[in-house]
Amino acid sequence: MSARPVAVVTGASRGIGRGIALELARTHTVVATYRGRRDAAESLQAEAPGVEIAQCDIADPASRSALLDDVIARHSRIDLLVNNAGIGPRERRDVLEATEESFDELIATNVKGPHFLTQAVARRMAAQGAGRIVFITSISAYTVSVNRAEYCISKAALSMSAALYAQRLAASGVQVFEVRPGIIRTDMIARVESVYEEKIRAGLLPQARMGEPADIARVVRAIADGLLDYCAGTVIDCDGGFHLRSL
Repeated sequence: MSARPVAVVTGASRGIGRGIALELARTHTVVATYRGRRDAAESLQAEAPGVEIAQCDIADPASRSALLDDVIARHSRIDLLVNNAGIGPRERRDVLEATEESFDELIATNVKGPHFLTQAVARRMAAQGAGRIVFITSISAYTVSVNRAEYCISKAALSMSAALYAQRLAASGVQVFEVRPGIIRTDMIARVESVYEEKIRAGLLPQARMGEPADIARVVRAIADGLLDYCAGTVIDCDGGFHLRSL
């Protein structure tokens, strides 16, 4: 049983999840999940030796159940859940051409998985009378990209999941937050990074730089440290000002 608070960070082998796991490892026992890239997960563990890695396909109910059973067996509790795992479409297609198979895959991984993982964790946290849950969504929760409709729909749905749990759990002492990253330098955008960089140079963002995983990690740090505990259900835009509207 860990003397430190226990944090579960899904999809933590790369990108935003990795940044969050590295930040939290300074104060928490971190269980970092990965789906297929064990090599990346092991490199995370080498960088932060206190991190525990666990294979989990967030879309698979049996895999989610096994993850929670293992964490509870070893640590008896979960103090922080960071729902970060998510995928983009395997192929960007116009909304008029996108397939049901791609839609189903993204909904299963980006919405159904974290929603029901949260349900299981939330029951335990409510019984504890304490806990914090973070949903990592995206500016795509409200920003149209017609060549990846299924991704936008999944993030909009995940945003509502966060709001539902925030409302339901606040009175139980469990705080739920949504963090909306903007354009963050990760593997997910590697193929179109130069396009985004050009748009940023042209004035897309008030803060004229691309975000880094550490930017998101610092927001999660504030939540983990209890600095926002009277902000149940708050949506935090970490996007360089993308959400601002100006004339």
